[in-house]
Amino acid sequence: MECEGEPNEDNAESSTAGPLQLWSQWQLLDSILPTGGFAHSFGLEAAMQSRLVVSSEDLKTYIIHTLVNTGSLLLPFVYSATISPDTQSWHKLDKTLNATLTNEIARKASISQGSALMRVAASVFTEIPCLKTMRAAALSGGVYFHHAPVFGLVCGLLGFDAKTTQRAYMFITMRDVVSAATRLNLVGPLGAAVLQHNVGPIAESLSIKWMNRGVEEACQTCPLLDTIQGCHGYLFSRLFCS
Repeated sequence: MECEGEPNEDNAESSTAGPLQLWSQWQLLDSILPTGGFAHSFGLEAAMQSRLVVSSEDLKTYIIHTLVNTGSLLLPFVYSATISPDTQSWHKLDKTLNATLTNEIARKASISQGSALMRVAASVFTEIPCLKTMRAAALSGGVYFHHAPVFGLVCGLLGFDAKTTQRAYMFITMRDVVSAATRLNLVGPLGAAVLQHNVGPIAESLSIKWMNRGVEEACQTCPLLDTIQGCHGYLFSRLFCS
């Protein structure tokens, strides 16, 4: 498996994963993987307490806007890391994203989830020894471990193609926000499943819209959500970390 070198054209265009590699790919997207995603609400808890989200329609709108922000701001980093899953590209993307994120709460959440994902990936996917090597070298300093570049890096090394990786990132974002809504009692478990299914086609159209863009095109398109998430640290009582 490639860890250094030129951009991987196979990752950019199509997946060549074998049967055993598919099991690793599915495991990466499994919610049981302990990467800490369910400790974060993507600002939904702050939106609920500020009365920005009070109804099921508000919740659906919030999820869609979260996906819009994810697509416009983070998919370029996921894409770039997937097609160039090497140390140099990862470090550059990581530093660029750290400078791009203006919301301290979102920055800390990204670092927390990215660090957990890299730790888990290095321990679980032992068929890719360079993951452990890259993590050990990065722990010496200078790397923030932001989630989007780490996710793209791991997906690239696991043989995901770029389009599948970007769709997967949108999926786990939608999954985690819907899960947070369930625990905040904004929607029941069955209603959450229906909501996720209904938002799926919108998530697909947003994925296509923001797919395969370089980091120079990354932008924040729903600043209100970014502002709301930044207020999370001021909540008197809270269930989530962000």
